Amino acid sequence: MQFDLSEEQSLLVATIRRFVETELIPLEDEIEASGSLAPARARAIFEKSRALGFYAMNIPEEYGGGGLSAVDTMLVEEQFGHTKDILVRRAFGNVYESLLEGDAAQKERWLLPCVRGERTCSIAITEPGAGSDAAGIRTSARKAGDVYVLNGGKHFISDGLHSDFFVVSAVTDAAARPRHVSLFLVDKDLPGVTIGRDQPMMGLTGTSHVELFFEDVKLGREHLLGGEGRGLAIAYSTLGRVRLAQVGARAIGKASRLATLMTDYANDRVQFGKPIGEFQMVQQMIADSVVEINAARLMLLRAAWEIDRGRDARDWISMVKIEASETLGRVADRAVQVYGGMGYCADSVVERLYRDARIFRIFDGTSEIHRTVVAKSALKRGASLWDIGAP
Repeated sequence: MQFDLSEEQSLLVATIRRFVETELIPLEDEIEASGSLAPARARAIFEKSRALGFYAMNIPEEYGGGGLSAVDTMLVEEQFGHTKDILVRRAFGNVYESLLEGDAAQKERWLLPCVRGERTCSIAITEPGAGSDAAGIRTSARKAGDVYVLNGGKHFISDGLHSDFFVVSAVTDAAARPRHVSLFLVDKDLPGVTIGRDQPMMGLTGTSHVELFFEDVKLGREHLLGGEGRGLAIAYSTLGRVRLAQVGARAIGKASRLATLMTDYANDRVQFGKPIGEFQMVQQMIADSVVEINAARLMLLRAAWEIDRGRDARDWISMVKIEASETLGRVADRAVQVYGGMGYCADSVVERLYRDARIFRIFDGTSEIHRTVVAKSALKRGASLWDIGAP
């Protein structure tokens, strides 16, 4: 059992960390003030990142990506978590592994341009009546001869204003049980596709979250991703790694940044003649944060290790989603408490991170949904889920 990072991993983490600290974090104030990332800024950080080989590192080398293992991807994604979502998307890409399910022609048309940074994709599954319940979607794709006719709507589509195509879930056979859900590759400029309003958010400043509407959008079979009726299976299997990386790992990275800010402030802030870090109540908040961050990271790396060995890691991913997101919430709350009134000021980094942290317990399945997943698995599998010595 080896806990040290290899020389290559240490170099990878240090290099990404340096890029985040020197190229991305300095842009955060500008984004918070303007509400967006200027196109020229976005292009500049993309070019710098791509030149260094940082773009689409999660995609296999055969398609032009970085070819990182799941464990190495989590190490990198944790560093991404130190900065804002919009900066991560522009600098490092947001290429979804679900695109790997396409055939050769689909990969040529949709995947490869994403890896090169020429196109951008968003996942469009969430609907007003189907959030955590992905199987409850109402958007439909009805067969009409040689085409599918797409109708319905989606919301909370992250980066929807910037993306030029979407992976859209739709019911292809409403009478089938379980429901017949399929995925479609839908270009933004197709007739019948409409971008609705950009939903203002508490945090995640700079990242758009739009509504999508589809009215009699005609899609050929070349738009069907992975075969009819396989939509939920693809989503559950290929998006699990996305959930692990973009929620689990980034939550730990964000919590780590908050813990650093909190301890630095506790050393510098003097009250009653001594640094507040010498008060036991403050020390408890710091200690609890350190313990919880390390526990969440170990769970994250275990889940990634399971993926790299080709095992079904869905239970581990749900456990990480709960632990990492709730750890971030607690650390963010403690950081504001340690900062006191300064932590509540709108120009404080801690206040900004506190707002960004709250969504982690909601998106990609709420904590309550993932607890249900873990509980059902525990009742089915028994002690093997938690007892290292169980058969």
